[in-house]
Amino acid sequence: MSQRDIRSLDIGMLRTFDALLRERNVSRAAARLFLSQPAVSASLNKLRQVFGDPLFTRTAHGVVPTARALALAPQVQKVLAELAALLEEGFDVARSQRIFRIAGSDHASRLLLPALSRTLVQAGSGVRLVWVPPGAWSLAEHLRRGELDVAVVARIHVPRDLQTRLLYEDRYVYVTRRDHPCAHEPVTLDSFCATPQVFLGYGTSTFDDLIDETLARAGRRRLAQIAVSSFGQIVHQLLHSDHAAVLGGRVARHYADVLRIQPLPFELPAYQSLLCWDSRTDGDAGVQWLKQQIVEAVAAGG
Repeated sequence: MSQRDIRSLDIGMLRTFDALLRERNVSRAAARLFLSQPAVSASLNKLRQVFGDPLFTRTAHGVVPTARALALAPQVQKVLAELAALLEEGFDVARSQRIFRIAGSDHASRLLLPALSRTLVQAGSGVRLVWVPPGAWSLAEHLRRGELDVAVVARIHVPRDLQTRLLYEDRYVYVTRRDHPCAHEPVTLDSFCATPQVFLGYGTSTFDDLIDETLARAGRRRLAQIAVSSFGQIVHQLLHSDHAAVLGGRVARHYADVLRIQPLPFELPAYQSLLCWDSRTDGDAGVQWLKQQIVEAVAAGG
């Protein structure tokens, strides 16, 4: 690459390249960068001129990186990581323009985003936050690749492939709407198995597997009837049907005015709410700031 080409590059162009490589879609890359689609397209055109290659070709489903783009990817990601470390040394939230990506449930977002947003507004900060709902994808892999900065998850067993910090520990409970036909009767194994249930359907759920295995040992089976993707959907379904659900205690207590909360008719281990990150960010002052803000927000939330 010529000296003129080097001077033609800027950080914004490299971030566009990285976003397109990760998203394989111009509109999603624009959303990832908090930019308009025309701005991303213009940046891509400059990249093509600098590198003398199309870099990404359009398809019916988005864009596909060329061989040249795939060869450049590790170098671009390394440069961006080094620049982030350089620019964020002694992280100053008031001056930063960084984008942080946090994975977690809608319950975690209700707990954390108001506190985080207040901090950013009070500091006059240009920091932007992207909240990513959980999925069937590998959390550890997304953190390792830098597609997420941190995650807030509930686990019975602490992940061994991530760095973690305990936020709180709690137990699971059984919930229905307050005027459910069985709401004022003690929950028994029979009623638990007879009442249809709604649950989080992110993909493979080790928690739901644990419930089913526990029941199977007693020769029982429940009717897990409706899978949804958020706690808000679970509560909405509970309020408009005769379904029940198994929820974490803190989640259930958030809706205590409309839900009947009872103990489970069998023993389940306690769960832990965990702040998770990859060890590669241990020296990243910005991620350290974000983790501390999350810890303080959870502590203040009680």
